[in-house]
Amino acid sequence: MTAKLIRSTSLNFAHRGGPPGHSEVARAVGGELSSTMAAGVARFDACSIAWTVLYDEVVYVIDGIFRLVTGGEILEGHAGDIIWIPKGTELKYEGEQASIFYAVYPGNWKELLANAE
Repeated sequence: MTAKLIRSTSLNFAHRGGPPGHSEVARAVGGELSSTMAAGVARFDACSIAWTVLYDEVVYVIDGIFRLVTGGEILEGHAGDIIWIPKGTELKYEGEQASIFYAVYPGNWKELLANAE
């Protein structure tokens, strides 16, 4: 495998939450490129998406206000901020016109969970 440029125009966003509000995610790196990690871009606006992460995740806030609500705490990130999220964290993703870049490890977490059952 060699390095690859992934153009923003090639990203396909899929609806992930709302109403109320709206959330969408576009995976840029997945199993077709890497057997160990995944990454992409997501957008959150006036929504609250509950989830328990099944992987380690790093979020880089591109723009807007991104909030991670976990354990009674609100981590509010602005452009340039980075949030670390360890596996097993129960949370809500929220945002106000927020765009983020995310990276997760392991990228094939769905496959690993399916094989463990």
